[in-house]
Amino acid sequence: MLVLSRKIDESIIIGDNIRITVIRINSNQVRIGIEAPPKVEIYREEIAPIKNPGASAARAKTQDVSPPPAADKAGSPSGGSQS
Repeated sequence: MLVLSRKIDESIIIGDNIRITVIRINSNQVRIGIEAPPKVEIYREEIAPIKNPGASAARAKTQDVSPPPAADKAGSPSGGSQS
């Protein structure tokens, strides 16, 4: 796992066409914005469709170690408005 530090309004680029930007930081919550092509499905981990039966065990183990911060409205595919 790659771990990066970012400040508000700083971004991370994934590949050629995905950008993740830190929008706001509260005491224990980080709000992020995700820009991606409409064909890229984006889900919060806890509601992601299970495509691999072994993935749920790995997901549970990851959450036990260090759960990712929640982000508002990241639970639906990225077909919505993008900046």
